[in-house]
Amino acid sequence: MPTKLIIFLILNFAALGLGGLFTSGEVTGEWYQTLNKAPWTPPGWVFGAAWTSIMVCFAIYMAYAWQNATNKNTLIALFIIQWVLNVSWNPLFLKYQQVAAGLIVIVSLTLLVSYLFFTQYQQLKLKSLLLLPYVLWMIIATSLNAYIFLKN
Repeated sequence: MPTKLIIFLILNFAALGLGGLFTSGEVTGEWYQTLNKAPWTPPGWVFGAAWTSIMVCFAIYMAYAWQNATNKNTLIALFIIQWVLNVSWNPLFLKYQQVAAGLIVIVSLTLLVSYLFFTQYQQLKLKSLLLLPYVLWMIIATSLNAYIFLKN
């Protein structure tokens, strides 16, 4: 399991790094700063702390899921789709200012992560709780994106 954990940590943090690379400076840019944002939008530092914690928990979760998976191809396919959706939201929403497309991506990601949580629960039991921060954060992030879509 340690090898798989390291691989998932590298892949997860590569996704965060790419997201940051695509959006360098966009969060502090005029477009994002002037948006009508949800009153529950957390301060900027929360996003970094949340994503770091989420990606560590998700890597551990995936290492356990890999170990217990009856269909590893499906699990990896879902992970890859999750990875692509996760990486694609940042440039879509922040760099290209495509709020509707970002909302579609983030809803898809939320559904996929929730699907992973519920479908793997029978095999992983309490270890599934490692995915709960990701699910909850995606619900919050989706609500933030939806608010911007509706109010701007």
